[in-house]
Amino acid sequence: MAPPRRGSTFNAAELLNQRSRGIRDAGTLSRLCLKILRSVILDENRSFVKVWSKTSKSAIMYESGRVYCENYQNCYSCVHDQPQVLYKFPKKSKQQKIEDALLCQSPLDKTLSSPSEHKPCLLALTADNWLCRISAETGKELQRLYLSPKYKFRYLAWNNLQETFYAKSVHYKESPFARQAGVSQDAVMHLAIFHVFPLQILGILEINKKGFGSGITDVVLSQGVLAVSYSNKSVRLYSLEHIVQRYLSEELTLGQQSPLLGHRTVGDAPFGVPVNIQVTDPPPLLFEASSHNGIQIGGYPWHYIYTPPHKKQRGTHYISSLKDGTLATNGIQNMDCCSLESEVIFFHPGDTGRVLHIGPSTINVLKIKSELNSPLPSEVVEDFSLTTHRHSSSPRVTVTSSGRAVRSRFRQLDDDPMQETFRLLEYEDELDLLVIVVTNGEDEEGRAHVRLHDNQTGRLQRKIDLVEPWDETYSHELLFDKDTIVHIEQKSSNFCCHVYKLRSIRK
Repeated sequence: MAPPRRGSTFNAAELLNQRSRGIRDAGTLSRLCLKILRSVILDENRSFVKVWSKTSKSAIMYESGRVYCENYQNCYSCVHDQPQVLYKFPKKSKQQKIEDALLCQSPLDKTLSSPSEHKPCLLALTADNWLCRISAETGKELQRLYLSPKYKFRYLAWNNLQETFYAKSVHYKESPFARQAGVSQDAVMHLAIFHVFPLQILGILEINKKGFGSGITDVVLSQGVLAVSYSNKSVRLYSLEHIVQRYLSEELTLGQQSPLLGHRTVGDAPFGVPVNIQVTDPPPLLFEASSHNGIQIGGYPWHYIYTPPHKKQRGTHYISSLKDGTLATNGIQNMDCCSLESEVIFFHPGDTGRVLHIGPSTINVLKIKSELNSPLPSEVVEDFSLTTHRHSSSPRVTVTSSGRAVRSRFRQLDDDPMQETFRLLEYEDELDLLVIVVTNGEDEEGRAHVRLHDNQTGRLQRKIDLVEPWDETYSHELLFDKDTIVHIEQKSSNFCCHVYKLRSIRK
């Protein structure tokens, strides 16, 4: 049976029939299933209903259908009608608490040595420097290794998603006594870099002044590129592959002895993992730029976005070619906003090469047009634009004691809580929808709703009201995961999580 042609009606029975008969292209079947799911979500006969709320004194996380509370101590599954407890850890000491974690999904194209490695797991970093691999379904500890007795590791992040990740240490600062004594500390940070499936150590990279210079404020590793930020607002990019090839002193294997540890076992306490990537001179520089809030790289061909580090140019964003730094035509973007929160601009997460420029009342979706081998610079053009509904404000009128009316003219803030305002934007890649949170101040309490827009055209597909009040003075996070909406807010010292599930409307 041939797959249905584009534009025809899809239904679940037809897809089940195709699955029973077999289909040549599994990707086609997956796309058809997601298209049906999208039509179900956008159906007017279905609505998102709030089914669960949870309060915690520590940060709440959500990922892949799971809610984590109390520093990952408690895990709730959201695949049911209402979230249910998946597992709870016994109460732990402050030294054993989980500082950061990553959810690891096993690959489908590899045969692994252990059956447990084919199931999702949580890579957890504890306060006492242990890296643990925990079953995401049962909470059972599968593997643990000790990182270091010398360096305090606190953060986990992906280098290549589901392939390599790294643990980042705290930033080392010189003590006042060391400065008075004239003793300079060369090491600034350390990165412990790992492969997953199976879990193996690449090494610990030392970020030092000898190799990367002074004034380092932060380091990020992404897609094999080491990005180093400096106090003078500059950012330098280096190749991790080149650094490893040139400065790796010894290959390490977890559970095996290493000369760098005096022939002790790598990953065992109290010795941990030795530093085996030590940069002794400046490595080749791939790219350098100065920006107020870092740089972003994306698009096709490659471009980068930056904001000049001058006060007069705050809110002005430049889009330039990564190849030679040429500014794109119409590459200077500025919404001229008067707001408490600054506008944001970033490359579209859907790998379309587009740019999202988000302000309080306007969202511009931009495209970068460029002709291959053309001497002309690329051009930034508007794909589509979204705006909020605004009512004009009247000048304030006061009456003096003599009866004279005085009008005071002032500029209203673009993110005034009494006006309809864009607050958050997320991209749901599987459904190809832009998920936008909009607040309006018509109520004294403050309300918000979620808008679902088609990612290709920007057309509004449907609106979803949030039940709980929205206080714009608190931080918020909204996640849209197929038939589930998760709203996480921080209220003073507490965190609160609200879960919405898709339901049929009974008429």
